[in-house]
Amino acid sequence: MGHHPLVGPVVALLAWSIVMLIWVYTTRIPAMVAAGVDLKNRVGGGGSDLDKVLPPKVQWKSHNYNHLMEQPTLFYAACFALMALAAETPAAIYAAWGYVGLRVVHSLIQSISNRIRYRFLVFMLASLCLILLVGLAVIAALR
Repeated sequence: MGHHPLVGPVVALLAWSIVMLIWVYTTRIPAMVAAGVDLKNRVGGGGSDLDKVLPPKVQWKSHNYNHLMEQPTLFYAACFALMALAAETPAAIYAAWGYVGLRVVHSLIQSISNRIRYRFLVFMLASLCLILLVGLAVIAALR
């Protein structure tokens, strides 16, 4: 099996997701300890329950990590479909790297300042890259 150019952006976004996971743990656990959250006797609930207990700046990282588990699943599927269909065109490769770069920028905006105006703009640009990737996959599948 030869080299697939779309593997690079797929692995890059996977690695970034792990960076965000580590950032979540390194900020959330100390904040939980400082807030007196009893991990031993805590029952049920979800991570969003901590929105009431932890500072927003701590939760922003967790929210972003959750976002990296949502829309990017379409990115992974589109990239794998393009690989399977041997349709790794320059447009697909640029769109994939654009998507990854924009998602990293989105993560940094949400995790540091959470300015919705900028975050939304970057999200929309990333979504356009994703729409292009899916469109290219659909075209390739119909050939």
